[in-house]
Amino acid sequence: MSTSDAFEPLAPSLIRSLGEIAGAGGLMTARGDCWSYGYDNSRRHAPPQAVVFATGHDQVRAVVALCHQAAVPLIARGAGTGTTGATVPDRGGVVLSFERMNRIFEIDAANRLARVEPGVTNQQLQSALAAEGFFWPPDPTSAAVCTIGGNLAYNSAGPRAVKYGTPRENTLGLRAVTGDAREIRTGTRTTKGVVGYDLTRLLIGSEGTLAVITEALLRLTPLAEETTTLRATYRDIHAASRAVSAIMAQPVTPCALEFMDAAAIDMVRDFSDLGLPQGVGALLMIEVDGPAHCQGASVDAVREAARVAGCLEITTATTAREVADLWRTRKALSPALRKIAPKKINEDVVVPVSRIPELIEGLERLSAECGIRIVNFGHAGNGNIHVNLLADPDDAGQMERAHQALDRMFSMVLTLGGTLSGEHGIGLEKLPFVGREIDPVTLDLMRSIKERFDPRGILNPGKSLPPRAPA
Repeated sequence: MSTSDAFEPLAPSLIRSLGEIAGAGGLMTARGDCWSYGYDNSRRHAPPQAVVFATGHDQVRAVVALCHQAAVPLIARGAGTGTTGATVPDRGGVVLSFERMNRIFEIDAANRLARVEPGVTNQQLQSALAAEGFFWPPDPTSAAVCTIGGNLAYNSAGPRAVKYGTPRENTLGLRAVTGDAREIRTGTRTTKGVVGYDLTRLLIGSEGTLAVITEALLRLTPLAEETTTLRATYRDIHAASRAVSAIMAQPVTPCALEFMDAAAIDMVRDFSDLGLPQGVGALLMIEVDGPAHCQGASVDAVREAARVAGCLEITTATTAREVADLWRTRKALSPALRKIAPKKINEDVVVPVSRIPELIEGLERLSAECGIRIVNFGHAGNGNIHVNLLADPDDAGQMERAHQALDRMFSMVLTLGGTLSGEHGIGLEKLPFVGREIDPVTLDLMRSIKERFDPRGILNPGKSLPPRAPA
């Protein structure tokens, strides 16, 4: 694992200039102070040589200009909740932390938009919007602590994406600074606009490799009048998959359609009284929202679609307590996983909904052949399955088998017409596999785009795209 010990110290003149730009209390260079900014939610760690706390657009632009001139790596960071090592400064350099850049500039209810800085947490934004009768659809599991900037960097969405879309569908425009310190503004304040190329969608999901986002114009959605929660259990994964296809084929789209396989259910049984009937091979958590006057009909339509051959039981919540009880199964999963495998390998592949059973069956075979326990859950409505390989990082043989299973899993996903990542990003963890999904010509074009945005390659170097092959 790379650390800052492997790199030359930053020049004293650069440190002085960073200090002048950052202001009092805005720069850290002591190794102990910088240590925690070398982590994200992966197992990787490499402390930066300096941490600058961003406080405004002009200051960010000055930091980028300085790092560009000195050819020093610059890594934008939110709360560090990513799982792929995308904010780990494995090549040294400066971490630009946005935790202090957390202002909500504007909530324009008439035009259904909000203008915010990247350090605003998802939950902070949702609370402010709820008071105005709105929400921003992306809702990652880490919403209480993850930042809007991080959501944009990874295109992180969460359960509601099945109905409301990802950050790409819910962001109107951005203000950002390119790698050579040019200010750009993308998008419009309107929901329609086709002047020029769509740089907003290009920057979202680029993991801070093209530009540093300093401001976001977000598209808002009115809060639903009513939400109903259902829990459906099935004899096997095939029945659950048929139900998912049936639900998604009828006119009422649920706002959440979550999935757990038999391995996940069995594991949670050891830690929580789920109140589930025996013989459950798969489970769906379904939420339906909408206007109060048609909620009953909408719920009936979804319930009927979910009742396919192999369905064991469909339970409907009518009170807040019952909603909490129904979600108890899903919420018990993360604590159970943390207890069994605190350093599990967590992937978030996506396959077409109709091919979920093939994926789960293939993962069961991999589990048996490699001797690695695999637990699967996730967002069934769009085929985004979180695959958890429960391996002990202190057992070299077990980790080798886990990585063999991981390699074979990615090949399986691509064979099924899927993609390597739905919302966790690429970072460092999936970098070796990108070439399997993206053809060489397309990769070369992407690298050219990176070079145009960031001529000296200072923005989060070595992430997202594999390097060019030697000539």
